[in-house]
Amino acid sequence: MKYGLGVALFGIALAGLGWGPADAWDRGNVQNFATMPSFTPTGGACPDGEPSCASDIEGIAVGPDGTVYTSSFGFNAAGALTGSGQFFAFNPQGRLTASFPVPGSTSHLIGMIFQNARSVLVADLGNGTVWKVDPTSSTVSVFTQVPTITTSPGLNALAIDQRGNVYVSDSFQGAIWKTGPHGGKPIPWFAPFNTGQSALLLPTANDDEPLIPPFGANGIAFNNEGTAFYVLNTAYHSIIKIAVNPDGTAGAASVLTTGINAPDGIAIDGSDNLWVVANQGDEIVVIDPTGAAVAKFGDFNGIDSEGSINGLLFPASPAFSPDASTLYVTNLALYLPFAGVPEIAVDSASTLNVRRYNIAAIPVPQRGLGDAR
Repeated sequence: MKYGLGVALFGIALAGLGWGPADAWDRGNVQNFATMPSFTPTGGACPDGEPSCASDIEGIAVGPDGTVYTSSFGFNAAGALTGSGQFFAFNPQGRLTASFPVPGSTSHLIGMIFQNARSVLVADLGNGTVWKVDPTSSTVSVFTQVPTITTSPGLNALAIDQRGNVYVSDSFQGAIWKTGPHGGKPIPWFAPFNTGQSALLLPTANDDEPLIPPFGANGIAFNNEGTAFYVLNTAYHSIIKIAVNPDGTAGAASVLTTGINAPDGIAIDGSDNLWVVANQGDEIVVIDPTGAAVAKFGDFNGIDSEGSINGLLFPASPAFSPDASTLYVTNLALYLPFAGVPEIAVDSASTLNVRRYNIAAIPVPQRGLGDAR
């Protein structure tokens, strides 16, 4: 879900390596990197009335020193948490190093991106805000606030371009918002309400036949050259490719490929392959720049006796380690009806058995995917 610093850190490590077709469907070994601790919601409560509880997680970011960041999405198997969201940091060995609230936020924190050691940006799905979190001082400030144009915004994923500009996807208004490196008032970089731009990022075809999950623009990322901007449309199970003009404005948009079972988060490797999280497929689908699937990783392998997820269950967001040897993936494990979606999903029954939420880790084979078809 990021461009810029992340690509610079792992692009060389993944570039120019080749995988053969016979290896393309080896799903790898999904491990548990870190388990989310219980916490007491600030200004709110746990859904079961307990003084503290665990929360599912959606966003993820990795710093150049290997620190892994995530935040609470505000649901567990008992229902919705209330109050402010919680920010977490783990060292490269998976040990918790920080846990503190994000004052003023809703309980539903979502996409994240690392700017620098004093700034991790976090999108707030519940109130249209992107928060700037300083992990070193545990301080929080508003980075940007997105306006309501057609409906209440649903901010989701974040990306950064070569100039340091910040982009955030708006799942409900079907838009991509842009600010400078220091935030402030956003502009609609690509949106259905912009003259000459399409509605490819909206979540529903019509109100009588909604598409599920009802999220339009979701995971976002630039290619390595910064000439293409990819947006996952979860509801339509598609990947949209937007050309980037030399002056940084949005060019033509088109469908790169379809058929992924609820594409959510995305990461780009050094060969410009798209590592896409399929939240209803419980897998990572790797797609080459032409739109062809060249590999798949992970699967749901059950829930252990302590309520921990083995493998992937409603996974949401990916991020590479600095040396590109590991892909970290958040297990959202969301029961959709708790989030206001009346229709269950294929993995909804399993999410109700989860008691311990985790970040998964997938070792990345040190062979690229450029030759696989």
